[in-house]
Amino acid sequence: MVRAIMIQGTGSNVGKSVLVAGLARAYTRRGLRVAPFKPQNMSNNAAVTENGGEIGRAQALQALAARRATHTDMNPILLKPETDTGAQIIIQGKRAGTMQAGDYRKDKSKLMTAARQSFDRLCTDADLVLVEGAGSPAETNLRQSDIANMGFACAAGVPVVLVGDIHRGGVIAQIVGTQAVLDAGDLAMIRGFAINRFKGDVSLFDEGRDDIAARTGWACIGVVPWFDDAWKLPAEDMMDIRSHSGGSCKVAVPQLERMANFDDLDPLSAEPGITVEIVPAGRALPGDADLVLLPGSKSTIGDLAYFRAQGWDIDLYAHVRRGGHVLGLCGGYQMLGNTIADPDGVDGRPGTVDGLGLLDVDTVMVGEKKVTLRTARALPGHQPLTGYEIHMGRTEGNDCTRAWLEVEGRPEGAADRTGRIRGSYLHGIFSSDQFRADYLQLLGVSSTLHYEDGVEDTLDRLADHLERHMDLDRLLELAETPIKG
Repeated sequence: MVRAIMIQGTGSNVGKSVLVAGLARAYTRRGLRVAPFKPQNMSNNAAVTENGGEIGRAQALQALAARRATHTDMNPILLKPETDTGAQIIIQGKRAGTMQAGDYRKDKSKLMTAARQSFDRLCTDADLVLVEGAGSPAETNLRQSDIANMGFACAAGVPVVLVGDIHRGGVIAQIVGTQAVLDAGDLAMIRGFAINRFKGDVSLFDEGRDDIAARTGWACIGVVPWFDDAWKLPAEDMMDIRSHSGGSCKVAVPQLERMANFDDLDPLSAEPGITVEIVPAGRALPGDADLVLLPGSKSTIGDLAYFRAQGWDIDLYAHVRRGGHVLGLCGGYQMLGNTIADPDGVDGRPGTVDGLGLLDVDTVMVGEKKVTLRTARALPGHQPLTGYEIHMGRTEGNDCTRAWLEVEGRPEGAADRTGRIRGSYLHGIFSSDQFRADYLQLLGVSSTLHYEDGVEDTLDRLADHLERHMDLDRLLELAETPIKG
């Protein structure tokens, strides 16, 4: 009989996703069939599933941890912010349109049906479903139509463990304060609490742990020390993006306002010979960069305007004059061209804007979204690689005759005459070790890294970490058979 437990947090970015990934690997190693589930997620860093849809990158990592194929049921509601007040809505993997925040709050209770359907399907092929909340259940203004936290837990009968982040400070208030604002029905679902990201001697927090337990009546499932290797796992939230110091070869990445699918950076950050510098707004692109990488974007035209507003276009032209390399992926590829036309307003307001003009190509935004896993070959050597496409738009032009990838028999991407400026719609290409090694050789870097093996090893170390510092037997005992929708 399937059981489920839900990990909720006292706020966003307290480490829920990484904890669920570690728990998934730990319980999978114990012989259980584990499935991750997040009813509602908000992220522009999506993964393409094996059944041809989109889910949050965190759920893809959790599926890998559970040694299970990715599926759209793992994250049935995905919100991809396009503006400060509007987001594209993905329901069970498919684009369902764009909605303003106010309208979404009015209608989101209707999405509970889709979330319950997906959850029920996962439950038919699992011994344990690990459910991840979003944000905090203490946001009482969102409770009425909530599907992300207590709304889902109560509807599906899934018990909750509340996680606080001690690294932020005030963890006692985080947990005790959450209890203070929840109503009786929600409080009845909470079975325990855990403390995450402790630095130093864990025993120094014994009194604090006992104080929380005394004030709340909840059992402590563990005080988890800081996991130093968490940065080696693919990040989902833009808040998790960090520069990473490595070797003398520098890859500069402008931090676009609506940056998307930035998992392209993870294999580069893992390379000991590479320094990845994330350049925030207000700072110039570094003059000593070997490669400027323009990442994907959820709002290409808007992010192109943002890019110019920072003066990064001037920096980029100077970088090219110095002989530097440029790589644009997906939205970044579209920006490098001559023009971006959006006749139907699928990316914002209808119209045409000038691109950066570094590639002789033009892009037309189209309403149909392409979401698919791909097998490909690098040109001219035909080294195999894998990746995924997740975009709206079609790019054509003279520089496409210098395609540097071949995707399932067709040419993909574009390059200028020098070969130093390239663009492609294919994400995830740097996860393929041989391709990454060949590309980095152009920058004078020798690579012997096996990236995906490193992710697997990190997941195992994370599972070991949680086995030592959480009571996983107790946590499993707290899991209950959910209510079928």
